Amino acid sequence: MLFFLAVSLVAGCASSDPTVNDPFEPFNRSMFAINQGLDKALLKPTAKAYGVLPKPARQGVRNFLNNAGTPVVFFNDILQGEIDRAGTSAARFLINTTIGIGGLVDAASDMGFPAHREDFGQTLAVYGFAEGPYLFLPLLGPSNPRDLIGVAGNTAMDPASWAYWDDDSEILTARTALDGIDARQRGLETLDEIERSSVDFYASIRSLYRQNRAAEIDNGKTDIDQLPEIDDSLDDDY
Repeated sequence: MLFFLAVSLVAGCASSDPTVNDPFEPFNRSMFAINQGLDKALLKPTAKAYGVLPKPARQGVRNFLNNAGTPVVFFNDILQGEIDRAGTSAARFLINTTIGIGGLVDAASDMGFPAHREDFGQTLAVYGFAEGPYLFLPLLGPSNPRDLIGVAGNTAMDPASWAYWDDDSEILTARTALDGIDARQRGLETLDEIERSSVDFYASIRSLYRQNRAAEIDNGKTDIDQLPEIDDSLDDDY
């Protein structure tokens, strides 16, 4: 579904504009319509019901989910050559898993280790992989080939995937579902306002997604020439 939170309304783009990079627009719009139906029938009502929980409880859930995803952030920090940010991620996971009661409390932020987001789609972008055409898929929502590969990469990096993939895969499913419900609940008002204000809701979501991803990627942009050579690193260690 629409798992990202939009922070501002972006006017819809004309479908004839080549800069939108949406060659499969008829297919994408069909998937968008299916997604909207699933959202209104299932996810949105569930998110509203979840919103009845006290805010501290929902914040604890969000903190726990963020902490569970920190190892993936750490690995992508390393791949992008962001050593300082990797240190912050490692410190956050250690502090929040212990002092933060398994991640329910974000103690790390109070101790000067702020959260940040990195994923394998961003890492691929940092290494120069093009995003490819815009895609919209049911349940997954807005994406592109690079970010779809990124989802697979994130799964491979996630220690929970190694631990629960075979015997306890329902744990991974439950975590993913809870993540989606929580994200949808936090975006209820924002997405409703975008839908009310947009001449073309599909185009607005497309524009918001692409701008949001561009901003995330720029934040993690690394000069590949400045990354250490593997051979050099080995020589330093031995």
